Amino acid sequence: MTIEMDDTDKLKVLLNDAKIFGIEFQSPCVNKGVYRFEPITNRLVNYGLGAVKGTGRGAIEAIIAAREAGGPFLSFYDFCLRVDRKAVNKRAVEALIKAGAFDSINPERSRLLASVGRGYTHAETQEANADQGGLFDFGDSHAASHVEPDLVDAPVWSIKERLSLEKTAIGFYLSGHLFDHGGAEVRRIVKRQIADLQDSREPTLVAGIVSDMRVINGQRGRVAIFKIDDKSDAVEAVANEELLNANKELLAEDELIIAQGKVQNDRFSGGLRMNVTAVWGLAAARAKFGRHLLLANAGAAGLVHELVQRFPPRELETEEGGLRKLGLPVRVAMKAEPAGGQVGARWLVELGETSRFWPADEALAKLGTAAEVIYEAG
Repeated sequence: MTIEMDDTDKLKVLLNDAKIFGIEFQSPCVNKGVYRFEPITNRLVNYGLGAVKGTGRGAIEAIIAAREAGGPFLSFYDFCLRVDRKAVNKRAVEALIKAGAFDSINPERSRLLASVGRGYTHAETQEANADQGGLFDFGDSHAASHVEPDLVDAPVWSIKERLSLEKTAIGFYLSGHLFDHGGAEVRRIVKRQIADLQDSREPTLVAGIVSDMRVINGQRGRVAIFKIDDKSDAVEAVANEELLNANKELLAEDELIIAQGKVQNDRFSGGLRMNVTAVWGLAAARAKFGRHLLLANAGAAGLVHELVQRFPPRELETEEGGLRKLGLPVRVAMKAEPAGGQVGARWLVELGETSRFWPADEALAKLGTAAEVIYEAG
């Protein structure tokens, strides 16, 4: 892996092969890592800091030298003060933050990334004060200058943002997978994992994260070629220009999609290839494959009118040329509480077509735990 650390594709293959044999990887860490990949035990490997894009051997060796001279870094500002900042530039520090190499010091990656400039300024001020103290050393007059500033306030990254930035630094997801975010719900729509796909003439549903997207000019127009990865495996997929133009936001790197198409053996690669005929995002999949939204209590029903106003159903053109509303209807679970501890009656109230709304993540978040999308199999 050290030999191939500059080739992301080969490194990912080696890492996946190692995991098959039960070998785990300790995330990049400025307090434990070295330039190379290094075995800690027979089943645990220390991830090589040299494999983080944008660092370089000189920067990593400077970090290791500072750590060996003064012990583990106690804080982000301690790191900025002790490393050779000519060898470890801000770009290298930013790459290490995105890769998670500072998580053992402070897991708030968004605040660390926003604080790189402040960290270097603080270090330069400390060094200037130390030099001045050598000329005018009157005891403890500079004690106040050693207080570390706060990290810059920054919004916490979402799982998608954190992993996407981690991917830019490492080349792939290491601490998690984007499919984990929403994967449990997606599995209620698409049961089969990509690892279990087989050649089939029947239309097949597949769900996963888009990666390795590229667009080429074919004989019949532009063609999108990409991979769909659900963590179990990845399958190469192809979409024509019409589908690509209609779903530009979905057919993009790191997007979660549900795709339908025919999966067939690819005689060139020897693997499988999927010819995609339809694609949906999670909100559209909820509207298409969901039966209804179930509200666990009547109190939450008061929010439905607001949802319909803010997230109205979308109009979809049918094959016959007409329009139909695409959204999710709402049902409310009702129950009667009789006196004397007896079991009360329970029933569902269908709110009708006027309750149909577009089930975006933001809309469901407003309803909280009181809401659940019910699918055909659920």
